[in-house]
Amino acid sequence: MSLSLEMTMVKKTLPFTKEQIQKIIRKNPTPFHIYDEKGIRENARRLYKAFSWAKDFKNYFAVKALPNPFILKILKKKGMGTDCSSLPELLLSEKVGIIGEDIMFTSNDTPADEFVKAHELGAIINLDDISHIDFLERALGGKLPQTICFRYNPGPKRTGGVQLGDPKEAKYGLTEEQLFKAYQVAKEKGATRFGLHTMFASNELDPAYHLATAKMLFELVVAIKKKLGIRMEFINLGGGFGVAHKPEDVPLDIETLSSEIKKLYTHLIMANGLDPLRIVMESGRMITGPYGFLVTTVRHLKHTYKEYVGLDASMANLMRPGMYGAYHHITVLGKEDKPANHKYDVTGSLCENNDKFAIDRMLPEVERGDILVIHDTGAHGHAMGFNYNGKLRSAELLLRANGEVVQIRRAETFDDYTATLDLKNLEKFKP
Repeated sequence: MSLSLEMTMVKKTLPFTKEQIQKIIRKNPTPFHIYDEKGIRENARRLYKAFSWAKDFKNYFAVKALPNPFILKILKKKGMGTDCSSLPELLLSEKVGIIGEDIMFTSNDTPADEFVKAHELGAIINLDDISHIDFLERALGGKLPQTICFRYNPGPKRTGGVQLGDPKEAKYGLTEEQLFKAYQVAKEKGATRFGLHTMFASNELDPAYHLATAKMLFELVVAIKKKLGIRMEFINLGGGFGVAHKPEDVPLDIETLSSEIKKLYTHLIMANGLDPLRIVMESGRMITGPYGFLVTTVRHLKHTYKEYVGLDASMANLMRPGMYGAYHHITVLGKEDKPANHKYDVTGSLCENNDKFAIDRMLPEVERGDILVIHDTGAHGHAMGFNYNGKLRSAELLLRANGEVVQIRRAETFDDYTATLDLKNLEKFKP
């Protein structure tokens, strides 16, 4: 399968100036994550326009990417639902009025109470294993929901993305043989509406990869109808739509990809009399990722075997570079036009040597007190924060279209860090 696209590289820009950030810092000390509301809204509009040909298209925003109710409220207004994988994510959705089939509940190793809550909210439940049919039935008092969806794992038939790895090594989803059996069992147990889901790539920029996924699901829809007589109501293409993190990366052309998926839909779905088939997806990173920025200040410069830039942010604020070796572009505010002729490791202060935002990164000469902006932290940034070394998680700010800055999550305090300790019993505790 070939997909010819015009190649254009991304230009890494900022929605704010150094002067604006300096003003923000006077009230909100670094580090903090700041999100560009205008960019998020325009990006959501672009996705829906690209898939306007698909009847009742919906993106279920992956809450795990950016679990903040202010962001969810923005996306709800743009027509999005939520993709949830835990009870807290279900409760966040409920808090902003996202309920019913605007929730897709896709989890694994799921406890019974989470299935119960998802069902109470009217969410579409997407099962990860064939054994979960009976488990869900028992959790709901002996009856399956009328609508049921299964997650497919193609195993050796496909290769996975870099972060999710080989599908046959993944813990997620049903084999093809299990998939056909699962639909038959669910139908016999009273389910009347059916969906099909897959997800085995992450941050994938190759449009041919996503097109092949759509083709695979369309072909399964046809095969299931022919073999079981079950007509699929929707397919969920999953997420994995990539972000062009590096300046030399070629962004994913959503418009062209959608046009190619439409051709497949005509050839496989309409030609087999299975229209309408609803198309949904669960993109998170692509929606908010490019519109978040970690703002941090240079605390120290160190000159040993290498040149080090030490920040007031750490891996606790952005785990991806240290965990995955992921690239995040870095801008030194006020020095955008200066030559990047100094090589640095950009580090945090954790007692871990992998606490690095960049290794051997070419930047303009950096000085203590410089403000650095780390790009593309609007997904899986703050959300993956942690408290190792007693690091307190940073604030989240929202840059509104009119230039107003709203705090949508305050920075943690020491009292937050110790809130779950039983300090009342500490004084009388005798070791």
